[in-house]
Amino acid sequence: MELTVYNPQKGRLETLSVELTTENTTKFTFSEKPGDIAMITDWSGDLLIIGHGRDYPIRIYGSSRSQINHDRIQAKELLRRTMR
Repeated sequence: MELTVYNPQKGRLETLSVELTTENTTKFTFSEKPGDIAMITDWSGDLLIIGHGRDYPIRIYGSSRSQINHDRIQAKELLRRTMR
């Protein structure tokens, strides 16, 4: 599926062709507030962090779910560090 994501390294939106599967995606079922992390997805050596609300997913170069132990809190910290 086509997914529009924000690329903070380039400072712009881009459209990616992403397959969201159980093999490459971790979903967090107990997160429903805006700003919470809904899921994290490995995509071509990068990490996509998808939140609840109207924000675009964020692409983070050179990261993966395994590097943050498939953890929502570590994903939120990585997102915070990337977006400063």
